[in-house]
Amino acid sequence: MGLRKQVMIVLARASCNELGRLLKNQGRSDMRPREGQARPAQPNKHFVWSRVGFVFRLVCSSRLRRGGREELYMWTWKALNQREDGSLRPSAFRRGVVSSRASSLQLSNAKEFISLHRGAINSLEIDSTEGEGRYLLSAASDGTVAVFDTHRPTSSSSSSSSSTSIAQHHPLFHLPRAHKFAISRALWYPIDTGLFITASFDHYVKLWDTNSTQVVLDYKLPAKVYGIAMSSIATSHSLIATATADVQVRLCDLASGAFAHTLSGHRDGVMSLEWSSSTEFVLITGGCDGAIRFWDIRRPGTFLLLDQSLSQLGTRPSLLPTPTPSNNESTSLPASSKSSSSTPILPAQKRRSHKKIQLKPPTQSSHPGMASSQNRATAHYGAVNGLRATADGFYLLSSGSDSRLRLWDIESGRNTLVNYEAMSIQTSKPIQLAVTPDSSLVFVPCMASLKAYDLWSGTTINTYRGHYESVNCCFFNAQDQELYTGSNDRQILVWSPSIPAATQIEEADSKGGITSIDQDNWSD
Repeated sequence: MGLRKQVMIVLARASCNELGRLLKNQGRSDMRPREGQARPAQPNKHFVWSRVGFVFRLVCSSRLRRGGREELYMWTWKALNQREDGSLRPSAFRRGVVSSRASSLQLSNAKEFISLHRGAINSLEIDSTEGEGRYLLSAASDGTVAVFDTHRPTSSSSSSSSSTSIAQHHPLFHLPRAHKFAISRALWYPIDTGLFITASFDHYVKLWDTNSTQVVLDYKLPAKVYGIAMSSIATSHSLIATATADVQVRLCDLASGAFAHTLSGHRDGVMSLEWSSSTEFVLITGGCDGAIRFWDIRRPGTFLLLDQSLSQLGTRPSLLPTPTPSNNESTSLPASSKSSSSTPILPAQKRRSHKKIQLKPPTQSSHPGMASSQNRATAHYGAVNGLRATADGFYLLSSGSDSRLRLWDIESGRNTLVNYEAMSIQTSKPIQLAVTPDSSLVFVPCMASLKAYDLWSGTTINTYRGHYESVNCCFFNAQDQELYTGSNDRQILVWSPSIPAATQIEEADSKGGITSIDQDNWSD
């Protein structure tokens, strides 16, 4: 082995490991030594970043010569120089690296999940435990459930057409008969991975103990269940919201083991639902009637109904001062205007704070059976089969059987009119959308492919093709910047950023090969 290769292997391994550790621990305040354990010595940041910059510049140079993704690597090169001289803050650098990795996803040639499902995969979810993001929960239409460890492979295999080995992840456990009929949704208990919940077309919602793989609690619903949701920020309740073919939304209380109450307002079955990411008492539902309703679970009726005809365009602040009403003039709105069925009109130019928004429902809600024209406003020309709120709680994404994706401003309840490019969305079942943590990309299942759109412009960033049949679900792992997709072909595919240079060098060296980083134009 040449001296250059030895130096590159040592520096690449040390620098990539150090970079990964710094990025993972960036901004965490709980990195304290345990009792009786000495505090680790702080690394020399200037030395660390100089090593990282050196290795990354070599890697970027080699990849730039190969062509493709020039902008990505040029940004990395420039950002590392700014980190070395201190002009770029660590948090900004971390966001940039995560965003660039998310936009450069490709079908992984280093990791695969060995699926034991014998039906279409309808649900995928990674646990939201802080610092983990490790265990993948999958559910399929054959009534089976499986859990995978995304960090620790169970075996490895090598392909004859590739010089790299593939890490294979077999299920930690597989439940062959979790439900009698198809499972529509499976999710982790938000607090830890000791519990998970499944919903099925057999009208049951079941709570499972992960360690014993036994049912702890179950709920019998009057119709087949399309979806379930739990609030990840709730501290005062542990409610499971259920979307069924029935017109009512039922809330299952884990504390009592019974139904807390029902939410009535939809004129047809409810196909999708999502808890607000900023307020624990606000639930968002999408129905087969094309309506998207906002509920405050502490009050009856809806307080906000989205209307696709109401947009933020054309809204301007008044040039004249707003007249102050006199004492004998009533400042309250009529009863019909105060009803929750009408969409509140708030100033589009209102300045937002950096804090998460707090939705304030009106004190009076619309009657569930109210048949006014305002109460029949629709968000889609068809069933709403997918909902996803951004992490900051400002915006909501919705997909419909009309093959349209819409972005809503939650504070004003208006359509932002972002024109997402053409897509084809299946209409027979709900789909699972995914959004990156920085709200820059949205991933949408589009029949046998998956499309990544820029959230704010609507342009197509990438189209991922790898499945043989329709894609039903996707989940973005923010911890590793990986994307997982499930399809009717019963396969779970992994989409990840390119393999680190250190891994390529070590594998090529063990097999006596030559990587592109060692190739040059010099003659021997």
